Amino acid sequence: MNSHPMESAAPPPPTSPEQLLAFLAERGIKVVEHRHPPLFTVEDSKALRGDLPGGHCKNLFLKDKKGQMWLVVTLEDRQVDLKRLDKAIGAARLSFGSADRLWEALGVRPGAVTPFAAINDRAGQVRVVLDSAMLARDPLNYHPLVNDRTVAIHPDDLVAFLRATGHEPLILDLGD
Repeated sequence: MNSHPMESAAPPPPTSPEQLLAFLAERGIKVVEHRHPPLFTVEDSKALRGDLPGGHCKNLFLKDKKGQMWLVVTLEDRQVDLKRLDKAIGAARLSFGSADRLWEALGVRPGAVTPFAAINDRAGQVRVVLDSAMLARDPLNYHPLVNDRTVAIHPDDLVAFLRATGHEPLILDLGD
């Protein structure tokens, strides 16, 4: 069996997918869960998702030169210019955050980055940015902290979830 180079015997996320789904249910947020082989990239997702409806998204874990961390969530095919983005969000020269920093801040591994990881950022270290064009799609599809499942959620419920975790999202048009 082939394994992906990012797979390892790493510890499980601080919050399990089941705990995440319970958190959503407790708040009256309805989702639809789909199980599939592990997906590590947007290309993997496109190849294996079949006819899964809704907006398919990518998540960029970024940090700026002052150490502020950002989670930028947009439609999967959206080109994001980091130089333009830093000005739009008030960041100081953005770059991608390391896998270790991602694990420490959001409790997920590369390939499983998701806005649902905000549940693990209890210290409020990560600012969340949502693309307004993405929020026009219904449902939206994200990994539930692991990359062998996808959860479909209504855009308003995604925002409600983020607020319930203490993350007021910055909603911007990330288009050209």
